[in-house]
Amino acid sequence: MLSIIIPVHNEADVIPTLLKRLDLVCRQLPGQVELLFVDDGSRDDSVAQLLRASDRYTGIRVVQLSRNFGKEAAVTAGLESARGDAVVLMDADLQDPPELIPRMVQAWQHGADVVLMKRRSRAGESWLKRTTASIFYRLINHISDASIPVDTGDFRLMSRRTVDALNRLPERNRYLKGMFAWVGMPTVTLEFDRDPRLAGKTKWNYLKLMHLAMEGITSFSTRPLRIALILGLFAAGAGGLFGTWEVIRALAFGISTPGYASMIAMITFLSGVQLLCVGLLGEYVGRIYMETKQRPVFIVAEDSEDIAQPVLTQLRVAGNDQKH
Repeated sequence: MLSIIIPVHNEADVIPTLLKRLDLVCRQLPGQVELLFVDDGSRDDSVAQLLRASDRYTGIRVVQLSRNFGKEAAVTAGLESARGDAVVLMDADLQDPPELIPRMVQAWQHGADVVLMKRRSRAGESWLKRTTASIFYRLINHISDASIPVDTGDFRLMSRRTVDALNRLPERNRYLKGMFAWVGMPTVTLEFDRDPRLAGKTKWNYLKLMHLAMEGITSFSTRPLRIALILGLFAAGAGGLFGTWEVIRALAFGISTPGYASMIAMITFLSGVQLLCVGLLGEYVGRIYMETKQRPVFIVAEDSEDIAQPVLTQLRVAGNDQKH
């Protein structure tokens, strides 16, 4: 069985087209297919559309979270709920073309545990977003132990043993791209041209992206703490050398330098370093605090599998004589 996990948050405008394209794709796939939609607290007609579709199609399962927990939590819910021998992750906005799934399945059948989809181009994204994303991935690869492939997102296929390994990772603050890279496994990379968003608006703004970047850095590296230590040592050393030099000038040469400007500059610099270090420590301490509470990553309000027929075969219109 193949499970296709699709997190959904206010995607009512795109769901009809998404279902049609997935139907055509599933007709090309061998064996059973589970379409697992994880609703992350949508406030539009997304859930109603999916539940109506589950009456019309076999193979659709809708997991509704109790509120909006964020995409990382929604994907985690999907990974823990999926039953397939292989699992495909894709976005609902059709920027990840579902027509590429047969190629991914073929690579998996040839022995790959992970099939990454690398963006050759990113239509519909601004120059600023592309540039900041590139800088972030290169930065985190430089300072962390896990190497995250550049220009790859969540669009990927993973084998069952890869998914099981991910589900064993206990952290509550989850940066999935880093977790995917940390798990490893034999990987094949395929390139594709990413389409622009079909409809609706992106749920990611720069503030959320900055928060995700901080999650990634603090989840997979302690090097920022070492950088803060080095910066503190440098500031202390520079202050000591400057003070020594001023004493030597005063005693040896009788030169007395008015210290107001230099003192203000030094105090400002040291205050900035201290605030930076305290803030950095606060990020790590905050993560420890959140982890010790041991709250669940998500809460499932309803699972359509509990009230509907189980997944049977490929995505098919109910009553189709070709269903098998």
